[in-house]
Amino acid sequence: MFERVGPPYEPRGYQERVVRDVMGRDNAWVVLPPGAGKTLVGLEAARRRGEPVAVFTPNTAIQGQWLRLWERYGAAEAATTDRGLPTPVTVLTYQSLATFDPDAEVAADGRERSLMRRLRPGGRELVAALRGAGPVTLLLDECHHLLETWGALLDELLAGLPEATVIGLTATPPSRMTEAQAELVGRLFGAPVVGPSVPAMVRTGHLAPFAELAWLVTPTAAERDWLSGEAVRFAELTTDLLTPEFLGWLDERVVLRRHAGSDATVPWPRFARDHPALALAALRMHHAGLLALPHGARLREEHRRPPTADDWVAVIGDYATRGLPDGAPRRAAIRAALPSVGYQLTTRGVRGGRSPIDRVLARSAAKTTAVREILAGEADALGERLRAVVMCDYERAAATLPARLEGVLDAQAGSARLVLAELAADPRTRPLAPMLVTGRTVAAEAATARGFAAYCARAGVRLDPVPCDADGVVELAGAWRSRTWVALATRFFAAGGCRVLIGTRALLGEGWDAPGVNTLVDLTEATTPTAVVQTRGRALRLDPDWPGKVANTWSVVCVSPDHPRGAADWDRFVRKHDGYLAATDDGTIASGVAHVDPSLSPYAPPPVADFDRLNTAMLHRAADRARVHDRWRVGADFADRLTHAVRVTLPGTAPGPDGRGPVTPEAVPAPRGMRRGGGVPWWARARVVRGLRTAGAGPDLAAIAAAVAEALRGARLLDRGPEAVTVEPDGTGQVRVEVAGVPTGQSRLFAAALDEVLSAPADPRYLVPRYVVAPPGPVAALRAFAGVPAANAVVHHAVPSALADKRARADLFARAWNRWVSDGAAVYTRGPDGAALLTAQAGGSPLDATTALRVTWH
Repeated sequence: MFERVGPPYEPRGYQERVVRDVMGRDNAWVVLPPGAGKTLVGLEAARRRGEPVAVFTPNTAIQGQWLRLWERYGAAEAATTDRGLPTPVTVLTYQSLATFDPDAEVAADGRERSLMRRLRPGGRELVAALRGAGPVTLLLDECHHLLETWGALLDELLAGLPEATVIGLTATPPSRMTEAQAELVGRLFGAPVVGPSVPAMVRTGHLAPFAELAWLVTPTAAERDWLSGEAVRFAELTTDLLTPEFLGWLDERVVLRRHAGSDATVPWPRFARDHPALALAALRMHHAGLLALPHGARLREEHRRPPTADDWVAVIGDYATRGLPDGAPRRAAIRAALPSVGYQLTTRGVRGGRSPIDRVLARSAAKTTAVREILAGEADALGERLRAVVMCDYERAAATLPARLEGVLDAQAGSARLVLAELAADPRTRPLAPMLVTGRTVAAEAATARGFAAYCARAGVRLDPVPCDADGVVELAGAWRSRTWVALATRFFAAGGCRVLIGTRALLGEGWDAPGVNTLVDLTEATTPTAVVQTRGRALRLDPDWPGKVANTWSVVCVSPDHPRGAADWDRFVRKHDGYLAATDDGTIASGVAHVDPSLSPYAPPPVADFDRLNTAMLHRAADRARVHDRWRVGADFADRLTHAVRVTLPGTAPGPDGRGPVTPEAVPAPRGMRRGGGVPWWARARVVRGLRTAGAGPDLAAIAAAVAEALRGARLLDRGPEAVTVEPDGTGQVRVEVAGVPTGQSRLFAAALDEVLSAPADPRYLVPRYVVAPPGPVAALRAFAGVPAANAVVHHAVPSALADKRARADLFARAWNRWVSDGAAVYTRGPDGAALLTAQAGGSPLDATTALRVTWH
């Protein structure tokens, strides 16, 4: 059917590989990053199959892109948008199929009808045409929507199309799916066909290098005053709660954890698994001095912060439902107080909702001010080359403000319309000719509106600029649809008629193609993996007019130190970056907020006093695009593999001579060689001398990591050993430790094991000793050499759980520990001697180390 047509350019190597993979399957779920050419991959696979093609897209803007690409294939017959499928290629929106008749929801017998039977007439017409088409290829663009909205309908549709081939196209990686989503994909499509990752596309030069940046703000004065008043309500709730009765209940519930009717204790790992929110809250309360450390628990990075509002609510909810009877006055008081902080007490516990506090932080006027600062800085750096997009959740606020927020927030706070008005009013950003483009509206300041109207007139589209607001904003009205005006506005933007487009995620998000975008400001609240990938993908396409393009993606975050829930916007920022890979300032490609700045933690925002310094650093980084480009090492080799690493803060300890491992440690004097009263054989005396020379130098992090790697390899859990361990400082006083060249699952196992060894023992089955040698005086040195040294101090480390299931594996770890770190046998903690050692350790860290698990890309 399509023998005489072909793609407008030779498919890239990875595109050809994906097309070949798709051709060998009945159905396929294809994962490619934004800008990787999913449209061409889909059309090329369909062309080679030689069957009629029906394409489904999420909106009319993307529909237009498919139509235009098919034109470039040189087909004699253009693609159409007719539900009757009159041509070999038809491009439709999902809405053309999935529109339902609410009156058909329930059948006459009271049962719920199937989705297919609830379709409106247009949808039923399309289904009939598909069934009559015989063998047909269905291309489902941005098919992650199937997981959210149309999956059940597709399931029913395919049951009636036995000859159809279905190819889904998305940028959402399978690792970000829920279990239910993965099950649906597996059932309908089989294993996903996964192309290169975003970092791989950048490294090979198919996507632009980019920097992830953040601008941190605090609420305005009016917002801050209101938040302070709300904080008083919350403080009253928690203060009233801290009675001896409550604290005694909390101690019994979390610290003692007794089984009902017995003195047996629920193990901490089981308790934390069954009650994760309560366990997290309890450890933060311990950090704040409000609770003893539960036996078997250990503090990690996420626990070393004050309890948040969510932590308090987890505890309060558990107390109200488990510790208080239904008619208790305190329970009634808690029920009455929780709505003021955005929660409700139900029979099943506390249920959270969107509170006014979250709304104030998400839509703070300080955020719009930040957009002006960001764009002014970017304009200074790029000049006429600047092409910026500001992404918002909505054009106008549809609902009125709650009475509680009147006078606190502008009625249009957070809207694209308000952003346009403020950018047009600022003398620094007005010359950038900002323009609003949504699914309903095109608007701009008067001069920009006239310029765009003239541009459209030359393209044969007549418009009437209509002044609509006292702020000078003008709307452009005419006989056109969003598919037309988005295309015209995009070309006007590319030509420099405007240098800032303001839009919504619904229209300028997924699928929108503007290669010139080099700055993106994300004001959206969406944190799903799909939304994050799609939003950021708008700025990553290569720009033919700027071969050296580097894109900056900005997140604007509002943090209030005046309220326990004041980090809600920070938490959204963290969720956006969780699992998303970008270059750090030292060139590591890493997941999480550390790629914005290495000092940032996913568990708490930085101090407000640091905001100005961080924002200034962000502007400097944004301006130095050449450095960002260098950090991506475009053209260098890569494995396109994720590696789990441990970031360690270990005061006073250097990782090794050049900051990189493996570093073979000097031998620590073994207990048999240093034990009081024991002789030292002649062949061990040189080892003792080396040990004395390094006494007091502190533990060798590279040696500990090497011991872990050697033991895991010996247990056949790791393909490589100490030779693959790297220990590298990141310039902030922290050290990154990882094992290279192994599968992702093995690197995760190594990181978890090393984290256990470095951290305070929780409830390990085995411990190993590390003997600490103090710097000796001359007499002590002679006594040691003579074989009668003073006794060494000792601390104990946990044998990692991956090696503690059997005595043989614990002994294997001890032998690796003896080789790299210190002498000593593994001690079983379930016996009296081991239990005593565990008690003596008292939850303290054997290294005074702070660890955090991170994910990097290689």
